[in-house]
Amino acid sequence: MDDRSPVLPEPLEIVRGTWEGLPPLVIDHDSAVNNRVITLGRSSAAHVAFDMMRTKLLHLLRENNWTSVAITSPTPACGKTCIALNLAFSLANQKDCRTVLIDLDLRRPQIGKSLAVKNPGSLESFLKGDASLRETFFRHGANLAIAANRQPVQFSAELLQSAAAAQSLQDMRQEINPDVILYDLPPMLSTDDVLAFLPNVDGVILVAASGQSTVREVDICEQTLREKTNVLGVVLNKSQYNPEQYGY
Repeated sequence: MDDRSPVLPEPLEIVRGTWEGLPPLVIDHDSAVNNRVITLGRSSAAHVAFDMMRTKLLHLLRENNWTSVAITSPTPACGKTCIALNLAFSLANQKDCRTVLIDLDLRRPQIGKSLAVKNPGSLESFLKGDASLRETFFRHGANLAIAANRQPVQFSAELLQSAAAAQSLQDMRQEINPDVILYDLPPMLSTDDVLAFLPNVDGVILVAASGQSTVREVDICEQTLREKTNVLGVVLNKSQYNPEQYGY
């Protein structure tokens, strides 16, 4: 009779098995290009701006031992989902960094539409604990997982601040063990969803749109965020500035 204890798999092996068990993400590249997701193929020189953002963000996260980042904007149509997607694919090019992108703009999900994801999962079911990782997350390459959302959620703020949602996200952290988690959240001044979810993140990136977002809107959002969490930066989107005029 063998009295030896059974050999249990190492935590790293469990994480690797969970990660590799996620279904592969099939991306419609035409849809991605039409929605200005340029870091996926890096064919546009503009990807450099996102690579710089990625590097600055990674330095900040590693210095403070942070992992979770919310991305929001003052109002709709500032391009926050575009920023989130480009930042995620730029992080995916950093091979030693495992990244997760989650669409938590529950009232108006856009990540799945931007990539033309077929059969996205239900974030509502996942956050309630009724859907598994395999039913919710898709794997792109070796180090990026994306959770798109197939349908709007009616009472999103209540769900985002529920104990079930916090537990589901904690379980995801333990099973996937990501280095960076990006949460695409709704616009701040449109709903209370962002305020409801802030306790779950280490910091926030605020996306403002040139010629659209007002200084007052940015100031209100930044002040509110600083009272609740760490503001990691303000990104000016839709700017007409062209760095090539300086010879770069």
